[in-house]
Amino acid sequence: MKHWLYLLVGIFSPTLAASELPLNMTQGVTEISNQVYDLHMTILLICCVIGLIVFGLMFYSMLNHRKSKGAVPAQFHESTKVEIIWTLIPFLILVGMAVPATSTLIAMEDTSDADITVMVTGSQWKWHYKYFNEEIEFFSILSTPRDQIDNKAPKDANYLLEVDKPLVLPINKKVRFLVTSEDVIHSWWVPAFAVKKDANPGFINEAWTKIDKPGTYRGQCAELCGKDHGFMPIVVEAMPEAEFDAWIAGQKQAATEAAAQAEASLSQTLTMDELMAQGEQVYMARCAACHQPNGAGLPGVFPGLLKSPIIQGPVGDHLDIVINGKPGTAMQAFAKQLTAQEIAAVVTYERNAWGNDTGDVVQAADVSNFEK
Repeated sequence: MKHWLYLLVGIFSPTLAASELPLNMTQGVTEISNQVYDLHMTILLICCVIGLIVFGLMFYSMLNHRKSKGAVPAQFHESTKVEIIWTLIPFLILVGMAVPATSTLIAMEDTSDADITVMVTGSQWKWHYKYFNEEIEFFSILSTPRDQIDNKAPKDANYLLEVDKPLVLPINKKVRFLVTSEDVIHSWWVPAFAVKKDANPGFINEAWTKIDKPGTYRGQCAELCGKDHGFMPIVVEAMPEAEFDAWIAGQKQAATEAAAQAEASLSQTLTMDELMAQGEQVYMARCAACHQPNGAGLPGVFPGLLKSPIIQGPVGDHLDIVINGKPGTAMQAFAKQLTAQEIAAVVTYERNAWGNDTGDVVQAADVSNFEK
């Protein structure tokens, strides 16, 4: 009964009131998203009115022209006038629906005159963002604690919808998205922007947005992309232009400092215990989703690391697969995702955890030399 009340209120109430209903589409925070919402409400109203008229006439005819009231069915065949009417009216209705729908779709595809261009690349199971002309790029990865996922801790309000590094965008600027993938089909979807664009490997799709209000907006991968499809959220931080410019400057400064720190790490020699502690952190954050926290992997899907040929073999082969990945599999290249120190730590950890006990210790300098 409650659902019918929602439907009736949605039909006869103003658009603003209808937007607050829990079963209705949300309005969003962009001009396009509002156009999509208005189009949705218009077509919903048309469909509901048609439904009321058709079912009203049907029930009226059934009640007032039933046999028990002595109704005698009319005898007639073929009426050109009736056929023209019931063809013309639906045609006019469809044209009336197609005109605003077409204009909205055309506007959604117009990526010209953009102020900012961001490359969005999906991979199992994270997003990579690259700001054109700014030399800023980073991976955005799920940051929900593992204890919440494993039901060992209470889930917070943004469970599975939080990341370590959100995409940051300015308001009142047209942002063009170039969307692609490096493995399987993903889909970049932020409902508040009315943007949902497939990320296809080998292709680049375009979308755009112009955000009206500062805030945090969340979305998800909307394409079934594999085992951790539900762990691939999107978070966008929209801020005033002055704050965005300050963020850009901060990111460039942070990149400079990180490069200096990475260079300094090449001359450091860490102990086995230090490498194991850091390597465990990197492994749990980046590798455990596929290879499992205990290194056992998933048989037939992701190889285990217990006494595996890679782990027991030459260190160079191990570094090669971590740094460059393995084409044709879900094993990604981590050269751009991890620093030399982090790669050294996680390789050391994998070669000495779970009873592997190879005794091998890999330093950041070894990783740098291998890459060269």
